Amino acid sequence: MKLISQGAEAKIYLTKNKIVKDRIRKDYRIKEIDDKLRGFRTRREAKILDKLHKFGFVPKVLHNDKKEKLTIEYIEGPKVRDILDKLFIKDKKKCFAICKDLGKKIRLMHDNNIVHGDLTTSNMMLLDNKVYFIDFGLSQVSTKNEDKAVDLHLLKQALESKHYKIWEACFKVIAKAYGHKEILNRLEKVESRGKYKGKGS
Repeated sequence: MKLISQGAEAKIYLTKNKIVKDRIRKDYRIKEIDDKLRGFRTRREAKILDKLHKFGFVPKVLHNDKKEKLTIEYIEGPKVRDILDKLFIKDKKKCFAICKDLGKKIRLMHDNNIVHGDLTTSNMMLLDNKVYFIDFGLSQVSTKNEDKAVDLHLLKQALESKHYKIWEACFKVIAKAYGHKEILNRLEKVESRGKYKGKGS
């Protein structure tokens, strides 16, 4: 197994065209609480991936030990993070097609009451000109428009940070393809609250 990524919550290994996600033990937690929490998050992530897999834009769960390890399909392709800016310069039409695909799939995810929780271009892969979402470790089931608007807000912030030269044009295409007016209106309220807090701090 080859370690390809490590975050605060998990180590990610690549082995035989499979991804193994191993949730890290937290020594500062009581062992029983830590085991319970890691098990809950592992089962929740697997359940959400299973629910979305029928739509064809998330990896398939191959094995779930229901404790700390998830084995999932490896999506072999570049991260959207690494190609979006270059593509905007080289082939704007193709770049916007990816953004449109992204917006439609976020809408489909939200229509099924799933909030990703970490919508960044680092958690999106491109394979055969189609966007795949990965890393649902912070995802949750929610019917609240507020949670879905916050999901979009996180994406907007990530675009602005990583793709600062092109983020406005890209997000405009994403929002149009997403097309849920009520949630987009809620997004404006979420952003206005953030600006108000910034002024008061």
